[in-house]
Amino acid sequence: MGINVRCLFFGATADVAGQRALEFQVSPNSTVGEAVDLIKEKFPELSRHRLLCALNQNYISGDERLHDGDEVAIFTAVSGG
Repeated sequence: MGINVRCLFFGATADVAGQRALEFQVSPNSTVGEAVDLIKEKFPELSRHRLLCALNQNYISGDERLHDGDEVAIFTAVSGG
């Protein structure tokens, strides 16, 4: 049985995904990085963006383990000048 994860899309990632949120399942002991890879398979255009992630509203590196009910936010790096 998998664990349920909610993915939130912001900015350009929401434009690519065509939605603001997606609920899906991952295998037990999956990492955030593995979940993002699954999302990139569903939305290949995301691979063209430099993505940042947050887990339960905290910035992360991507190797954190997911737990049932976790929320992963995906957004693009913003640059300014």
